[in-house]
Amino acid sequence: MYRLLLQVRRCAGDNIALVTDGRSLETLTAEDFRGAQGARFRLAGGPGNGMPAAVDVELVDVTELAARPAGTFRTPFSLLFHGPAEPVMPQGTYRLEHEHLDALELFVVPVEPSGTPAPGRARAVTCYEVVFG
Repeated sequence: MYRLLLQVRRCAGDNIALVTDGRSLETLTAEDFRGAQGARFRLAGGPGNGMPAAVDVELVDVTELAARPAGTFRTPFSLLFHGPAEPVMPQGTYRLEHEHLDALELFVVPVEPSGTPAPGRARAVTCYEVVFG
């Protein structure tokens, strides 16, 4: 399975101090997001073409991926969000918004949820992942 690394940049005019405690986005770690587990966010800036402009998602997991490789400044980690089963937003750069955490512009990928639904049952959620390398 291939993972896409996060492409992240500061959103013009946004103050993300509540998320990063004054640090740059490039230095974010898994710990910066653990306190937001269970919180609702909005993925905004959908691609159009019949897709909604935004969907609401919940941060359900923050996972450190491996030991920090030599010469890097942080341990890679991922954020896993659950959103509605439909529509499935395509991979791309979205504005991740939260009422108390301001906004981040992140590359988000829809991923398959673990396990498969029972025969005759629809998928309950769409999973989205953001990976910080």
